[in-house]
Amino acid sequence: MNKFDNRKIRRTFLPAIFSAVAIALFLFQNASAQTINIERVVTELEPEIQRMLVEGKIPSCSIALVSGDKIIWTGAYGYSNLWARTPATPSTVYVIGSTFKAMSTVALLQLMEQGKFKLDDKVNDYLTEFKIQGEDPKNPVTFRHLLTHTSGLPGGFGAYSVWGDTVPPPMAEFLSKSLVISKPTGSEVIYSNTAYTLIGYLVEKLSGVPYKKYIQDNVWTPLEMTNTAFEPTPTMDERMSEPYVVDEKTGSQVPTVRVKASVWPAGLVYGTIYDQSNWLILNLNNGMFKGKRIIGEKTMEQMFTRQYDKFKGGIEGIWGNETAGFGLTWWAQVRDNDRYFAHSGSLGGYTAFLLGNRDRKLGFAILTNGNRAHPHLFKLADRAMDLMKKHSSAEKAVTAPGH
Repeated sequence: MNKFDNRKIRRTFLPAIFSAVAIALFLFQNASAQTINIERVVTELEPEIQRMLVEGKIPSCSIALVSGDKIIWTGAYGYSNLWARTPATPSTVYVIGSTFKAMSTVALLQLMEQGKFKLDDKVNDYLTEFKIQGEDPKNPVTFRHLLTHTSGLPGGFGAYSVWGDTVPPPMAEFLSKSLVISKPTGSEVIYSNTAYTLIGYLVEKLSGVPYKKYIQDNVWTPLEMTNTAFEPTPTMDERMSEPYVVDEKTGSQVPTVRVKASVWPAGLVYGTIYDQSNWLILNLNNGMFKGKRIIGEKTMEQMFTRQYDKFKGGIEGIWGNETAGFGLTWWAQVRDNDRYFAHSGSLGGYTAFLLGNRDRKLGFAILTNGNRAHPHLFKLADRAMDLMKKHSSAEKAVTAPGH
């Protein structure tokens, strides 16, 4: 019998959701010019969440729904530690993985807005300690190539056990040996963690500020992301979920090794669903958060716009329809005449996903300690979006252009 069969799958709402007054506030909030009956949404969504946990063999998850500039619901299900039977909560800490990549992109594009570079500039012109090797001078790697996985740089990873004797090398040392073109630039999409490590280096070089400090001061702090970090704080560590994989012989969930990696700027980041929601709010509101502009609207539009029509179609064969493609880091597609952006994150024992509807300003975020659970998260995200649309009184604010 699957161990989920006898488990009481737990949920955690925003505390105020049980009061009639708070429900009324949710039902009639007007931040995004729409009203959503969140009770009906959750009633229909919860069976799908439970199905996802069982079918995906996912020990636990934390989920948030966003409308406009508000978190309208959070829920947590299952156990963040199976041995200790620790219930997941919205404050549980998970690895957010590559959902972080677009945060690094915002950091880089903030510097573009300051005139530090242009998207189609040759990256090697900005590198002094080392260069991209094997580049065709007639077809150089540009910033746009890095941000769309079309640079031709390899995937890269370089894993190290958190509890091991060795640690990742300094960023410049790793890049000096790893920036070797493996495919002609612009010829195909190769998902490259190495390219995003280079983006981290470029943020540091162009800003004159250590990369981690720049991200903290210019992305996380303005967005009140107090529980997101490259190295978990002690208070985050005590809320940390255990990573699990499925044993191929028994089919049961077993804990797996925690790792660091040479490509840590590509997504070796820890966070909570509340912080992921704040990140979604920034993107749903075109660079604004609580009345503060973090990045320009035109820049955000570029991030959400498919950059190369010749590569349109499903993202890496795992997400998206015939309209899909990479924007600047974000995945983009049109579904049911609405424009969406998305990105997943995955590391051994963790899978995360973010999905936003630009036209209705609706967002879905999920963090799990399930391994390679992408299809299950994608399916749940679409269902959540459809339910929020179904139980919303508003028409979408913008008419999506044709693709």
